[in-house]
Parts: sequence; structure tokens; C-alpha cells
Amino acid sequence: MHPAHTIGHLSYFQALVLGLLQGVSELFPISSLGHTVLFPALFGWHDLVKAQLATHGSFFLAFVVALHVGTALALLVYFRSEWARIIGAFFRTLAKRRIETADERLAWLLGIATIPAGLMGLLFEHLFRVLFATPIAAALFLMVNGLILLVGDRARLKAEHRSRARRSRSAVANHRQLATLEFKEAGVIGTAQVLALLAGISRSGITMVAGLLRGLDYEDSARFSFLLATPIILAAGVYKLPELFGPVGSSVQGQAVLGGLAAAVAAYLSTRFLMRYFEHNRLWPFAAYCLVFGAAMVIRFSL
Repeated sequence: MHPAHTIGHLSYFQALVLGLLQGVSELFPISSLGHTVLFPALFGWHDLVKAQLATHGSFFLAFVVALHVGTALALLVYFRSEWARIIGAFFRTLAKRRIETADERLAWLLGIATIPAGLMGLLFEHLFRVLFATPIAAALFLMVNGLILLVGDRARLKAEHRSRARRSRSAVANHRQLATLEFKEAGVIGTAQVLALLAGISRSGITMVAGLLRGLDYEDSARFSFLLATPIILAAGVYKLPELFGPVGSSVQGQAVLGGLAAAVAAYLSTRFLMRYFEHNRLWPFAAYCLVFGAAMVIRFSL
């Protein structure tokens, strides 16, 4: 057996903490990967830090598979009615060879947006994880993530000011509908998601900002972001699931079940909260958190 397979130990308490952390930080625009890198180092869980940086299969990366699957299943449950319509709409377009309804258009928008991140994830996910999964790098990218969120907030605020200047009926209501996105714009949003391969850059945050820059409001940007995340997270988890059931993950299967369940519960509650939050609120609190926490972690791991 390769030495990387036997590095360290993962306790059930650590599995629970990391599962809850994954479920929250995957949907909140604060980077789940960045927090998964930072928290073990911050808590002194040195075995987990070493396992994250292993160039070959490690028990920790096998454990993370279960967290991704749990998160994706929670998203599927929350958006189950929308996914039923989207999947049905997709097959209708194949049958009649044209796109007519908003659901049919959304199905293809999601499909197109999924391609860039899916391909880049397959090609470079492991390389990026090994190169940038260090506390200092994650902290720096977390600060960059905060700046990206501020850019999105600023863009939306300017759009609202322009709406008021034109004396529109409502500044908040004057935004593009999700179904009006062009396919090339969906590709741009999907390409922006590639940045989430860097620990510290939030998948949900970067896609929300991309949506805001294309004229969507916060609620539609969040909905598109969460819908887009579902197939990518689920596919990544299922693709790597054999690692969890092979020799690499044999020592953490019980912990993976606990962590996956914790991630699923936390992800469901987080999604429910955020969909309500973004009806009337902005990204700046998350930006402030990323900047402050990221700066504190840079100082902590530079000493």
C-alpha cells in the first residue's frame, strides 16, 4: 500500500465539524475548499493538513467525496420541483428539436454553463489542490474572493442607481429575468466558476457575481448559482466515489457517512436561509467576512 494511504487519522468529531463546515461554506459565498484547508491548520489537525497535500490518494480526499455527495443531494432535495421541470424540459427539447419555454431555456443554460467547470475540474482539480491547498494561499485567495464579492455588489448598486435616475417603477424590480440570459452569457458564468478550483475562491460567490454583472438580481443569481452547482458537485462526488470504497477510504467510511449527513443537513438549511436572505440583502457582509478572516489567517500563518 502506498504510504499516502495511511497518513494520519480522522476522528468522528473532526468528520462532524468538517461536514457542517462544508455544508455551510459551499453555499455561503465564502469558499468551502478554502475553509477546508484553513480550519484543520488552524485547529492543529496536522494529519489532515498532510493528507490534503498528498500527491497520491489520501484518506482525507476520499472523505471529502462524501461531503460533496451530501451537499449535492441536499441541493437536489431543496430544488426538487425545479429540477423535475428542468429535466423534463430538457428531454422535450430533444424530442421537438426547439426551445420554447423558460424551463427549456434554463435547462440548456445550465447545461452550457456546466461544461467549462466540468472540463477544467477533470483536468486540473488535483493539480490546483496540490499547488494551492496551503493555509497562506487559501487565506490570500479568500481575501481576493472578498474583493470579487464587493465588485458584484458595486455593479448591482450602480445598476439600481441608473434605474432610479430613469425613474423606473422600481429599482429592485428593474433587472433581467433568468430566462433571458443568452447562451454565451451562461458560458461566461460557467467559465467564471473555474476560479473556484483555487482554495479560497467561492464557487457560489463567483457565479453569483457573474450573474449580477450580466444584470440578474441577487435572488436569481443565487438560484442560478445553486442550480449550476448541483450537477458539478454531484458529478465530482460520484466520479471519485470509488476512492471512498477502495483501500484509500477504507479507514474513514464511518466518518464519511457522518460527515456526509452533516454536510447534507447544513447545506439544506443554508440554501433555505440564503434564498430568503437574497430576496432583500446583498453580498457585502460575506465580502467583509472574507477580507477580515482572510487577513487574520495570513497574519496567523505568516508568524
